[in-house]
Order: sequence, then C-alpha cells, then structure tokens
Amino acid sequence: YLVDAPDVLLPKRGAPISSAAPRIGIGNKPIDGGNYLLTTEERDVFLAVEPEARPWVRRWLGSDEFINGWDRWCLWLGECPPDQLRKMPEAMRRVDAVRKFRQASESAPTKKLASTPTRFHVENIPSSTYLVIPKVSSERRRFIPIGFMAPETLVSDLVFVVQNAGLVHFGMLSCTMHMAWVRAVCGRLESRYRYSAGIVYNNFPWPEINDERTRQAIEGAAQGVLDARAAFPDSTLADLYDPLSMPPALVKAHQ
Repeated sequence: YLVDAPDVLLPKRGAPISSAAPRIGIGNKPIDGGNYLLTTEERDVFLAVEPEARPWVRRWLGSDEFINGWDRWCLWLGECPPDQLRKMPEAMRRVDAVRKFRQASESAPTKKLASTPTRFHVENIPSSTYLVIPKVSSERRRFIPIGFMAPETLVSDLVFVVQNAGLVHFGMLSCTMHMAWVRAVCGRLESRYRYSAGIVYNNFPWPEINDERTRQAIEGAAQGVLDARAAFPDSTLADLYDPLSMPPALVKAHQ
C-alpha cells in the first residue's frame, strides 16, 4: 500500500458517492446456533421427517459456496404462518432450540432476539434477481467473481447483496477499472481481497453513462462474460477464474 505520495484516506461511506450505483447491503445473519442451516444430507433427513417444510427450505450461499460451487440450505420460517408452523413438530423443535440458544447468550441484543426466534438477526431477502459480491476473494484472480442470483436463494453475511442491479452494473463491477480500484483501496485478509461496502463500493467513482450507445456497449460486454461462463456449466467460479484454467473465451469476453 505504500507509495511515495501524500496520504489519502477514504472515508467510510454509508451510501454510494455516485448516483449511478445501486445501494449495497450485507447478506443474512441468522444467529441460530446452527439450527436453521443444513448440509444437503441434513436437509434430506429433515425433509424425510418433516415433508411439509419443503416450501420453507431455501438454498443458502456464502462466499465459499458461491465461488466453489457447493450447496448448503436454510430453513427460513420468518414468513411462515403460525398455523402452518405449529403443524410441523420438527420445525417447531428447531425454533425452540434457536430461542434457547439466544436466551443463553451474554449479549443483550441477542437475548432480545429470543422473542422472535423465527426471524434472523440481519435479514436481506431480495424479491427479484440480485448481484452477489464475495467479501473475500483470492488475489490471484484478475477479477472478483460476482454474479446474479435468483431471489429463491438466500445468502449469508459473508457476501454483499446489490439489489436493483442490471447488466450495466455487473459490467462496471467486472471491469479492469473497478479491479484497479479494489487493489488500491480494499482491505486484505492475509493477501486476499477483502471487499467492503463502506470503503470500496460506496467510494467507487462510477463514470457517468449519459448516452444509450455507451450503455448498450457495456451491457453487451457484460452479457458476453455471462455467456462465456455459461458455456462451461460444470465449472465453478473458482475453476473459471483461476489464472491457469480461465477459459480463453472468458478472457476474451472480459477484455
């Protein structure tokens, strides 16, 4: 980080400095003692006992799951009607376990959450397609792998969520200019990129896009990146963005 130049410190901003940027937020934070998060095997066992709970089991992603392509699952009961919940004894048992886990905490805010055990501590439940940005990503990659996610999938607080984002936003966040900004100002976990909302995203000087031709060019390039990824449906983002295995078609699309 050290250069022979004046010290320039970026403020931590609560909102984007640019009007062109949609707002960013963190994912969900259950504080559940592990009772709502399930592996695929645990999900299958749970649904075998409690098949009525299937509509309330959602795919769950953090940074590792998103980049490396493995699944976890979440029991999201925050919007489950009480009459339906009470008909699911195994789900009720988990809700009671969450209540007791929070009551046993030494943190006063966590104790308070025990009164609403079906809800998460932090909730970010998008109603439409959204962008996912991992909080931590390898510095070996030329680009931080980001991507669109359907609203049926819930994400943890190990990723950032950008709602109301379109192809033009995906394109700007996937470009070399944004990565140059990231390398200059982001924090680090060891040497890995530690993306942040307050320092990296909210201070990013988005260029003004005032004409439709420029917007269409960015959107076309962004779609080209997504199409190049889609040509390798069995490859994870870790596979696609490893500098040694990155497909030439994806390299070209980013260029």
